[in-house]
This record gives sequence, structure tokens and C-alpha cells, in this order.
Amino acid sequence: MIPEQRWPIAKEGLPYLFPVALATVSCAVMGWVFLTFLGFLLGLILAFFFRNLDREIPDLKDVVLSPADGTVIDVRECREDRFLRETALKVTISTSVVDAHLMRAPVSGKVLKGNYHPGWFSAASRDQSSFPNGRHAVILETEDCFRILLVHIAGFAAKKIVCYANAGASLKKGQIFGLTYRSRVDFYLPMTVKPTVWIGQHVKGGESIIAYRA
Repeated sequence: MIPEQRWPIAKEGLPYLFPVALATVSCAVMGWVFLTFLGFLLGLILAFFFRNLDREIPDLKDVVLSPADGTVIDVRECREDRFLRETALKVTISTSVVDAHLMRAPVSGKVLKGNYHPGWFSAASRDQSSFPNGRHAVILETEDCFRILLVHIAGFAAKKIVCYANAGASLKKGQIFGLTYRSRVDFYLPMTVKPTVWIGQHVKGGESIIAYRA
């Protein structure tokens, strides 16, 4: 089981926040008003970027939640041949710099496979980035064998993927298991689901319902 994060700031942000806070306090003690203001402002930006917001996780059995905050940029049927090797419903979510950057489990289940593939770092919002960009794929399966695939694609700006979900790990619905770092998530679902999202819709990870299971 992956430990749950309950701090208001993601743990990945602490190595950035602590030095900034220390430098800001030092500037304040020295009476350097302008540098103190800059340090305070930088600290606020970092805290905003790494924020861990409380989410109202729907207490419903047959729902699939959004794995990330962002805008839905694609909803379509496609053939997924790299991992699932079957036709699936693909939902793509693009995360902007103002979105919360935590990845959350869309369903409760066990991680069957985690696979990292290094690659390029073009703009993650482009559909062509699905193949050449660095990416981390996670296959998650529920107790009744409902299987989904999440492919986290690194973007041009962050060039980084953080995922704690290794093979064998158990996740609860809405649980944090990684960071998006202004990137993109390709979400593959069985064709039996009934999607509830549309292109252009803004969704919240661990809260917005992406689809209902049949």
C-alpha cells in the first residue's frame, strides 16, 4: 500500500520550499525588504504549484474518476497496442501551470504493471507526443477484473515524471500516486464504459467522474 499524503503541500515541493523560506527569513532579519518580498512571492508560487487540495471523492461504486486536474483535449475510440492490445476508449487530459499537479487513482485496485520509457520532451498537448515523449504507463485492475491504463506523458517545460505506483501496489480510489508537472495523461478505458466528459471540459483529479461502468 502506498502511504497517503495528507500534507497541504506535496512532499516533492518541500526541497524547493525550505531553502526559499530560510532565505526569505534571513533577508527579513537583515532588513532587505525587496529581497524579502521576492522570497515571499516565490514561496507562494511554489506552494501554489505543489498544493495538495482536499477532494470530495464520490462514494459511488461504479464510477471512474479523473486521474488528474486539467482540460479534456480528446475523447475517442482507438486501438491500444503497446500495453492492453485491444480497442479502448481514450480520454486525454492536459494539465496547465495553474492546475493542481497531483495524480490520483481513478478506481480502487492493484497495479499490475508500471513501465517507464525515456524519450523526447516536446509539448505534451500535441497528439504526436504520445509516442516520442518520455512516459510512464500504469495498468490498474480492480477486484472484479476491470482494467484501465494510465499513460503519463512528460511535457516540454517540466521534463519530469513522478510515479509511486509500482507493480503489486494497491491504490484506493482518489489516492495520490504521482505528480503531473504540467504534462498530460492518456487514459484508456474498456469500451463497455459510458463516458460523461467532453472535449474542452475542465476536470478535477479524484473528484470529477470520467465514466460510469456498465
